[in-house]
Amino acid sequence: MDKRLRPSSNPELEHRIRELIAFKGGGHNQDLITDLVEQSLKLLHDVEDRGDVKVIQTAVRELRYAFKLFAPYAGKRKVTIFGSARTSPESIEYRQAVEFGQRIADAGFMVITGAGPGIMQAGHEGAGVERSFGANIRLPWEQSANPVIAEDKKLVTFKYFFTRKLIFIRHSDALALFPGGFGTMDESYEALTLMQTGKSQLMPLILVDKPGGTYWKTWDKNVREHLLRNELISPEDLGLYHITDNVDDAVRHIARFYRNFHSTRFVRDLLVIRLKNPPTPTAIAALNEDFDDIITGEPFHLIPPTPEEADDSEHLDLQRLAFGFNRRGYGRLRQLIDVLNQY
Repeated sequence: MDKRLRPSSNPELEHRIRELIAFKGGGHNQDLITDLVEQSLKLLHDVEDRGDVKVIQTAVRELRYAFKLFAPYAGKRKVTIFGSARTSPESIEYRQAVEFGQRIADAGFMVITGAGPGIMQAGHEGAGVERSFGANIRLPWEQSANPVIAEDKKLVTFKYFFTRKLIFIRHSDALALFPGGFGTMDESYEALTLMQTGKSQLMPLILVDKPGGTYWKTWDKNVREHLLRNELISPEDLGLYHITDNVDDAVRHIARFYRNFHSTRFVRDLLVIRLKNPPTPTAIAALNEDFDDIITGEPFHLIPPTPEEADDSEHLDLQRLAFGFNRRGYGRLRQLIDVLNQY
């Protein structure tokens, strides 16, 4: 059993659940599934309200199906495009989103959108259905998927926004936000919050204005004048997003983020940074000097793949730079990635 799971308080129940799993034919992650079934059975006594149980039931169903849908494409990097469903096809922003979808797909990325009209449809039109995913949401006025993705197997429809947003972040390697309403604002702040607090992988977050536009520039001014000035965020947090009014710049910014950097993973007290090319000893010495404010414990040093990464065997050929990260300075960590991408 996975050592991270607490031992069952009912060994007989655990035994019967494992027998049920065997009867079903076994499969992946049996230790985790055993715990999941046991937690579900506890609902029989712990949660009486039927509506509350329906929330859990629906969330598990939606997530299970969505993870199954994305699994065959795990090796492909993906960019989620957010923006208003009300954007007209005649608008500059719509044409920008079409161009961005096409260029980012040509750069080797697949595209995810909320599957609705407006900016979402524009992103799908640009990328093409074969390089697109749709994560639709059921609304009271019965929003249907846009015609580009409506009949494609890479479309999933959610009842809850929270499961939908989890899928967006979980499967994205970059986010591109075009002007939008409350939903776009919600998605932008949630993505920033998750990266600032270390609850998601750091990734490029691009805010795309129309040429000469001020939608995101005005938003940025508000962030600087009210959040930064009042010390509600750190100066380094401003580096978690990038504002542009140029599609080429947006695509270049995303592609550049993965020039050398691949991903990060915590292994005990170390943050392991996976890279295509390792920094030189001289560069590592400079990192230890320039980023000493986020080091707690071991300094930057190269390591081989760790035993804990055995479940991620396809990435064992990557280089690994490890250090004791203070788990607070994610804005500074974002700056570190930019430095590593220069190697």
